Amino acid sequence: MTNAQPAKTQPAKTQPLKTQPTVRSCPFDPPEEYRTLREQEPVAPMTFPDGAAGWLVTRYDDVRTVLSDPRFSAKRSVLRPGGPEREDAPAPPPGMFIMMDAPEHTRFRRLLTGQFTVRRMRQLTPVVEKIVAEQLDAMAAAEGPVDLVQAFALPVPSLVICELLGVPYADREEFQRNSATIVRLNSSPEEFQQAQQAMRGYIHQLVLAKRDDPTDDILGELVRSGELTDEELTGVGVLLLIAGHETTANMIALSTMCLLQNPGQLAALRADPSLMDGAVEELLRYLTIVQFGVRRTALEDLELNGRQIKEGSTVVASLASGNRDAAHLADDPELLDVARAHSPHLAFGYGIHQCLGQQLARAEIKAALSALLDRFPTLRLAVPVEQVPMRDDMLVYGVHELPVTW
Repeated sequence: MTNAQPAKTQPAKTQPLKTQPTVRSCPFDPPEEYRTLREQEPVAPMTFPDGAAGWLVTRYDDVRTVLSDPRFSAKRSVLRPGGPEREDAPAPPPGMFIMMDAPEHTRFRRLLTGQFTVRRMRQLTPVVEKIVAEQLDAMAAAEGPVDLVQAFALPVPSLVICELLGVPYADREEFQRNSATIVRLNSSPEEFQQAQQAMRGYIHQLVLAKRDDPTDDILGELVRSGELTDEELTGVGVLLLIAGHETTANMIALSTMCLLQNPGQLAALRADPSLMDGAVEELLRYLTIVQFGVRRTALEDLELNGRQIKEGSTVVASLASGNRDAAHLADDPELLDVARAHSPHLAFGYGIHQCLGQQLARAEIKAALSALLDRFPTLRLAVPVEQVPMRDDMLVYGVHELPVTW
């Protein structure tokens, strides 16, 4: 059932926002302004830096509507914030299916869904656990303090996605550097374009190599399917490689920091490891690392929760705010509770664009946190929490570094 139904248009209660809220009072909470917006103006007018008008959506149900109603298009969405979509904006690169609507999106989704089934991810679990154990062995040998990001959180999903895609892990410095440039907010247009071209060039060469010498991995199987062009395969590979390590790496590191700063929750998890599945869902909800939400474009005039949305308007759906909506989760969504009985969330998005790799991410986060907490029972921050550099400057939230010892 959609919320985007005809309703009496409500006047704005405030002046249009000049930007999305960005200032956090706590590193684990979204900006406090979101709570006020949810209560007073859940569909709030917003002015983009170039002066164009748009909307910021902050309630759980409304966010789900924006992400599932086909009248909101992903086709003209942008990868980086800074302004709304434009009719004259360049078309997304071939294979960039997160910026497509049906039926184009459906063609890619159908091909890729079979690569990320729950069964396949379960079969991959021993590989993930082996990678986790090897990284913890290396971390223990360093004897601390270490940067958990470089020693553990980043290598684990990087190794896993390289294994799945058929990307040489030896090339990690190059693709991690370019990936970081693409998701960094203050990258110049030239830096962004250069990094994107470098990533596409790298994956394109891998695709060509797999055509000459077929391999038993996701890219290899997509090549053999014969349903995608080399350019489309390149775009898919870039997207999966970036999403497959950036998001999970930051969830592992930020979750660790969050648990260390919530000793009661950490103690509960240590005392009852069976809570880990639910704890992963709660951490995904509570932290919501896609910090600036998801953009969509209205394809026609419509109403959303009493607001008249004009055709062509940009609508920003805040996943982080939706996941803290008390109307959706009445049992105090502002609190972290690893024993929460049910923790439904929007951390992986919603609708046809919901994250393909969510089962893989769950398996990696669970394996990483379980083994880390078991291996290092005295794990703690090696610096005051105020000195941990947060990723406020990135599309994917987390920590740049996490010095820990034991």
